[in-house]
Amino acid sequence: MARLAVAWAALSELVPYYPLYALLFLDTGLSDAQISALFAIWAVTGFVTEVPSGALADRWSRRGVVVLAGFLQAAAFVVWTAAPQAWAFAVGFVVWGISGALVSGASEALVYDALAAVGAADCYVGVNGWMVSAELLVQVPTAFAAGALYAVGGYALVGWVSVATCLAAAALALRFPEAPRTAEDDDSLGVTLRQGLGEALRNPPLRVLVLAVALIGGLDAIEEYFPVLAGDWGVATPAVPVAVLVIALAGAAGAALGGRADRLRAGTLLAFLVAAAGCLAGAAVWARPAALAVVAAFYALYLAVLVVAEARLQARIAGARRATITSVAGLGVEMASLLVFTAWAIGGPVAVAVLVLAVVPVVRAGLRTRETG
Repeated sequence: MARLAVAWAALSELVPYYPLYALLFLDTGLSDAQISALFAIWAVTGFVTEVPSGALADRWSRRGVVVLAGFLQAAAFVVWTAAPQAWAFAVGFVVWGISGALVSGASEALVYDALAAVGAADCYVGVNGWMVSAELLVQVPTAFAAGALYAVGGYALVGWVSVATCLAAAALALRFPEAPRTAEDDDSLGVTLRQGLGEALRNPPLRVLVLAVALIGGLDAIEEYFPVLAGDWGVATPAVPVAVLVIALAGAAGAALGGRADRLRAGTLLAFLVAAAGCLAGAAVWARPAALAVVAAFYALYLAVLVVAEARLQARIAGARRATITSVAGLGVEMASLLVFTAWAIGGPVAVAVLVLAVVPVVRAGLRTRETG
């Protein structure tokens, strides 16, 4: 099961379009304003469909929703590749946004329940860490594959191979085991949605853990700025992708160690988070190419804490609303990422480091729910 989950996570990210789709938009002739509008369509779609998609997974089938997500993402890239123009990109982002919402809560619930069914729920933190690690590590072959495919067949070949990898990930997801349905699973979609939301918002220990996961997860939005940091700190433009990959590899190592970090008490994990903030602030003050190594340390420490927090959320959830509650946390992550964007606009990486420290009290309360619950 663990190998299946890690393989699926890696294959889901092995999409040649990922490193190139922004360039596709530019080469098609879209303006910066049009590209920003496309990203806004993508984000809004995710906001609107995140929690209902979790309820659908709980009501219908978590495995079915994950498989459907793969087919929808493939459909989005078919539209892009067949008709590379503004309206097609907008349609594709709507479909892709729905796909992302479908998979975000359902996949975690599916993997956790599959492990719990064989008495291995305690292994989830390690499996989740390796899944996150695989998603980061696969960026390396994806970048090389995207460049090679573009050189041979342009954006069209990149697009059709992306469609194929999405379909392959959907096919692999069919192998996930799924627990038999119970009488509680037979509630209507509306009842499932209301009960899941109610449990996430009215259960105090669960509520604070959902909030903690949302705040920690939202901090990952800083990944979008790693190339900016590299460029601003004097890294030559051709070397920026390599510098960013080094940070991603450090993050992969931190995530992979999440299983061991889960054995630590909340106070130690909080120290990791505080140290991560210190690394980010120190790197910002140093502001030299070598400072990216300190940013890499920040990312490794941060992802180790994130993996543990996500696992503790799954361990806290009980009942048939796991995907819905996880989707509530996912919606919180999307909203918390706006705090990172705002902080960056105000004060760059130093302001983001302050934001990391600001979330520590909530994270402290959330991580200690397992120790006191």
